[in-house]
Amino acid sequence: MAEGFETMMNARKALMLALLLAAAPACALAQQPPAPATQAPAAAVTSSPVPWSSLSPRQQQLLGPMADRWGSLPAARQQALARGSQRWLNMSAQQRSMARQRFQQWRQLTPEQRQTLRNRWQKFKSLPPQQQQAIRQSFREFQRLPPSRRQMLRQQWQRATPAQRQQMIQRAWQTRGQRQMEPMRRFPIIRSGRPR
Repeated sequence: MAEGFETMMNARKALMLALLLAAAPACALAQQPPAPATQAPAAAVTSSPVPWSSLSPRQQQLLGPMADRWGSLPAARQQALARGSQRWLNMSAQQRSMARQRFQQWRQLTPEQRQTLRNRWQKFKSLPPQQQQAIRQSFREFQRLPPSRRQMLRQQWQRATPAQRQQMIQRAWQTRGQRQMEPMRRFPIIRSGRPR
């Protein structure tokens, strides 16, 4: 009985590790603020090992399946796991549920689809912070649309040619620019010192 429980707990820990490695970057797209412009690119920073003892007890518990081989992991991998475990521990129950769901979706993708997503992520991370923020904002606006409208827009996008997609993007940016001007229109026009 105890062995079955221990096996189940090890499987659960392994799932958590897999979630940290695969799902956390997806969460970062929607939830993390853009990095400051003064921060050096991740590739330019040299990695230094993360001692197991420097991890919090909760991180050590979460990363338990890695404890015996922690010292043999590359420093960059140790840092990624340490950051991912801290991010996981800081998530709410709802965010963790979303991460698990995204991980399941990730596992169902083909290797080609995964590579496409990795390439898109790298392209996004190479954008200036202002553009990253604009994309995040557009994504949040898209999420607020009714499901039927989102589905219609997805289908329209999938049927569009590259030229049509470019036109759709340009129209969206123009609409965004017009909406940013709207708050000024909400105020009543003042003539001769009195509002109408």
